[in-house]
Amino acid sequence: MPSVLLLEAICIFLVAGVPPSLPLQEVRVSKETIGKISAASKMMWCSAAMDVLFLIDGSHSIGKGSFERAKHFAITVCDALDINPERVRVGAFQFSSVPRLEFPLDSLSTQQEVKAKLKRMVFKGGRTETGLALKYLLHRGFPGGRNVSVPQVLIIITDGRSQGDVVLPAKQLQERGVTVFAVGVRFPRWEELHTLASEPREQHVLMAEQVEDATNGFFSTLSSSAICTIASPDCEVRPHPCEHKTLEMVRELAGNAPCWRGSRGNDGVLAALCPFSSWKRVFLTYPATCYRTICPGPCDSQPCQNGGTCVPEGPDSYHCLCLPAFRREADCAPTLSLECRVDVLFLLASSAGTTPEGFLQAKAFVKRFVQASLDEDSRARVGVAQYSRELELVVPVGEYQDVPDLVRSLEAIPFSGGATLTGSALRQVAERGFGSSTWTGLDRPRRVVVLLTESRAQDEVAGPAHHARAQGLLLLGVGSEAVRAELEEITGSLEHVMVYTNPQDLVSQVPELQGKLCSQLRPGCQASSLDLVFVLDASASVGPENFIQMQGFVRSCTLQFDVNPDVTQIGLVVYGSQVQTAFRLDTHVTRAAVLRAVSQAPYLGGAGSAGTALLHVYDKVMTVQRGARPGVPKAVVVLTGGRGAEDAVVPVQKLRDNGIAVLVMGVGPVLGEALRRLAGPRDALIHVAAYADLRFHRDALTEWLCGEAKRPVNLCRPSPCMNEGSCVLRNGSYRCECQQGWQGPHCETRALRGDAPRARGSRWWPTGEQQPEPPQPTQRRYPGH
Repeated sequence: MPSVLLLEAICIFLVAGVPPSLPLQEVRVSKETIGKISAASKMMWCSAAMDVLFLIDGSHSIGKGSFERAKHFAITVCDALDINPERVRVGAFQFSSVPRLEFPLDSLSTQQEVKAKLKRMVFKGGRTETGLALKYLLHRGFPGGRNVSVPQVLIIITDGRSQGDVVLPAKQLQERGVTVFAVGVRFPRWEELHTLASEPREQHVLMAEQVEDATNGFFSTLSSSAICTIASPDCEVRPHPCEHKTLEMVRELAGNAPCWRGSRGNDGVLAALCPFSSWKRVFLTYPATCYRTICPGPCDSQPCQNGGTCVPEGPDSYHCLCLPAFRREADCAPTLSLECRVDVLFLLASSAGTTPEGFLQAKAFVKRFVQASLDEDSRARVGVAQYSRELELVVPVGEYQDVPDLVRSLEAIPFSGGATLTGSALRQVAERGFGSSTWTGLDRPRRVVVLLTESRAQDEVAGPAHHARAQGLLLLGVGSEAVRAELEEITGSLEHVMVYTNPQDLVSQVPELQGKLCSQLRPGCQASSLDLVFVLDASASVGPENFIQMQGFVRSCTLQFDVNPDVTQIGLVVYGSQVQTAFRLDTHVTRAAVLRAVSQAPYLGGAGSAGTALLHVYDKVMTVQRGARPGVPKAVVVLTGGRGAEDAVVPVQKLRDNGIAVLVMGVGPVLGEALRRLAGPRDALIHVAAYADLRFHRDALTEWLCGEAKRPVNLCRPSPCMNEGSCVLRNGSYRCECQQGWQGPHCETRALRGDAPRARGSRWWPTGEQQPEPPQPTQRRYPGH
């Protein structure tokens, strides 16, 4: 640290008292930037493996009030740590005259336990022996910590007024690889804090009492040192000018006063003027640089059009103050001008499973939509219906005088309660929701049903939803997280579902709905026969949050196919600490069942091997015994972050040699060489920059799968013959030559004693002819022969 920052005070303020709210560390930036620093601190989260030890000053110079503020800072830091034995471990010492272990690193395994233990710490009092506490750690190490391969972080919270030497033990700890943060409380002595802190010292010295700023600084430094990544890619660490302040007693010349010098004898006493001093409390201010993470605010992208003013409401929300000519508060755009003619029927759940508050929010959503989207020139017409046990058309589509008339009708809709018969409502909407219009062809407007619900249906929805879509209705779903899977099943597309976590956030999704009204869902290859297996990396290198992103992607892809035993079959394998078949190709015979099963697939953790997983697919998944169908194209899609893929080259080639197409989706900022080697001769590899970006590659994957579904099929690859029977091709057909002791069209039946030998099978199975069904392991038809 340059000496000018430690020794030269640029300002001295004489004070008679101590203002209780004085910021002792102050970032000298705009109010807007301060708000962004505070917002970023609430978004931070660290999930790396590391040992964090708090060393909290409990001496008399701190006092009970500052001790409580130190605890509050420690608890706030814990709010952003993924505390568990495999990732972040946390321990705490309190020191004064002697150090006292409050709890070791391996004693508490959850964030709640650690925070509760910190809250219960009791102030000790005593001398400020910081050096003694550091020496204790030098000799004993981090109590309950792991080996040196795990980063060790020491957070010292003190006023920096130690009564012993701290220079040598602090240096020795840093030489051992410990990252040391010095966090000031009360009126800290900044020189000592800089001595305690790791290099670069400006990034490791903080002030506990500005807790959001200090938390941001702490995690910003961890991010810069690559110990853990704590913010979204759009956020960045920036330097800002700041000031450090402290309170000191300064000796000052007060003036001169008469004094006597010499002896008291008649001839030895002299009178003179002597200087005298006084002690005063002053604030010393030091220039510094603070490093803080700044994330883009909701107004940075200038979302308000046409001269509107953006007003932030939180880290991710805003509203626009619009000029009178532009009424949409979402972005001050003019009234919605749709590219298609559209009739919109809002279908509101008004059942006992919906809360009255949720029903009111749904009505407010529709009200905001019509106010933002409709005027005398609008090409859209709107209707409103509600349902519980029965459907009620409150406002038939287009049958209102004007927008205020429609709004009044909305406000008058009562909450009814009753059973949630969503399937019945969808069927009735398809039959009478849009009247008996005689419009045909290009003259007919697009018809859209917007279902708003937070309650699961109490009847079957898949059939009615399919019937409604077959009538040419576009179904959009808006609801709570609890009904996401059901809405996906109803609408037939993830893109046609909008989910909110809080009903109060519902109104903010009006612009998203406006954007979907004329959207076109790109069809998959619905009619193509395909045996498709997804292989998901569920290892610790992926993490549970990213695994959930992969599950969502697989569900999105499933919606592109007609899942049933005669068209597309889908299976799922996950791998990590073990390899597990989540479900076989023939387990689920409907798309809805596959969607539910994908959501229930387990995250395994541990170290994963893609090669072992692919061998598992070869031996135990893509076989006739496990539900694969002869003569049907087969594809395997592997989603992985790349670790553990080094051993997969041979298994991938083994699958391809057996007639099974393999595509690898590698996720990460850099595509590893191990994944490049898996691409194969047809370059079957898709690189995805981040797990959140998987959704942008669904169409590319669907196109590849549809292409594979149309490729010629070798009826003997993989072999349909069981029990080591040999598959023989001739003239577009095949037969199974069975080993002695086995018989049947696929060598699936053990020959009875006395039967004629059938070691060579009995007949040919030409393409297009119905084959006899093997009695084991499943009863099914094999299409495409």
